[in-house]
Amino acid sequence: MTIMKIQEMHITPVAIADPPLRNAAGLHAPYALRVVVELITSDGISGLGEMPGGADILGDLEAVKHLVIGADPFQLNAILHAIEAYFAAGDAAISKETMCTTIASRRSARTYSPIEVACHDLIGKAINKPVCDVLGGRVRDRVPFSAYLFFKHIGAGGGLGFGVDSSATGWAAARQAEALTPGALARQAIALCAAFGFKSLKLKAGTLEPELEVASMFALREAFGPDVPLRIDPNAVWRVDTAIKFGRQMEGILEYYEDPVRGQAAMAEVARAVSMPLATNMCTTGFEDMPGSVRLGSERIILSDHHFWGGLRASLELAAMCRTFGRGLSMHSNSHLGISLMAMAHLAAATPNLTYACDTHYPWQTEDVLVGGRIPIEDGCVTVTNAPGLGIELDRAALARLHANYLACGLTRRDDEIEMQKVEPGWKFEAVRW
Repeated sequence: MTIMKIQEMHITPVAIADPPLRNAAGLHAPYALRVVVELITSDGISGLGEMPGGADILGDLEAVKHLVIGADPFQLNAILHAIEAYFAAGDAAISKETMCTTIASRRSARTYSPIEVACHDLIGKAINKPVCDVLGGRVRDRVPFSAYLFFKHIGAGGGLGFGVDSSATGWAAARQAEALTPGALARQAIALCAAFGFKSLKLKAGTLEPELEVASMFALREAFGPDVPLRIDPNAVWRVDTAIKFGRQMEGILEYYEDPVRGQAAMAEVARAVSMPLATNMCTTGFEDMPGSVRLGSERIILSDHHFWGGLRASLELAAMCRTFGRGLSMHSNSHLGISLMAMAHLAAATPNLTYACDTHYPWQTEDVLVGGRIPIEDGCVTVTNAPGLGIELDRAALARLHANYLACGLTRRDDEIEMQKVEPGWKFEAVRW
């Protein structure tokens, strides 16, 4: 039997239009950076992966390229071990006083992730099975996602900058409209749900005064009624007393309360004081954080992210830990293309204890690198087909256009603070703001 070998590894940075969305770190730039990884085998099979972009991740991917080319994509343990050893050796020289093991594990996890996804795409295509079957088999065909709401300024991002297309209607109009009040946010949510059929709502908070953000949650409750689950994410910039005060006000309307404060100890204090479950993708973000999470009881729901936990198989290991320790499970999201969306969908399809609808920024983007265009979200769900691998194909012309965007925009890393200063001169990020 011929052993499959990876013959080529292509690493392509791209920039996709992103509206001026507010968050605790500042404001989204007109472009979001991503990197597309394509592995091609000696028999011409192509596998795709995707990762948040930036100079650091690009450099790390280029650095391990020689470890991937020539490898068998079925031998994922060997590829992971080689990447881990590479970063452990390099990071050990940084400082004896630094937690080098943790630094190395985080770098290796994020670098390995798009490679591992691309390998799973290759494996699925080689054996004519979808990735979810490679991961153990599906428990659902349709993966639910939640509407992701943002306070925002006027504009749709990219070449449109902060401009407005006055002819736009429906979600296209709402996507570019200003939303800085409870009423405007409710209108955004109505348009988003009308376009994609979402059945739950999440607000990215921590950017305006807590009173206004909590008022926005009650405006959503009034607009959608008690049957639509609500979530709020202050991105850990509230004080413990603030989080407890407003958490108690929102008892009865929240499905869960995401990262209101910073760190496991503070999260545990809030968790003891409010009735709704706390969720995190900030205080428990790697396997080394799990003992503290269990010991302190800092949250009841983990928002996983295969990009940073180390890929699809590692995310299934996290799911097993959540079952063992009685944790709920969902998925974190950022501005991504359809490659990441389908990787999330296949992973979710193969995760029995996915207890909450996943996050996604996908409706905020309008471009993609896939043949056939963007992945449909219908009735709030992404359908996982029986097509081999991830079930997607790279549109090389679209990839070239978005790579040209990357070269033209001049961005090499995400810096929301600088973008916010364009709107509010002198604005500075504060780890705890309210």
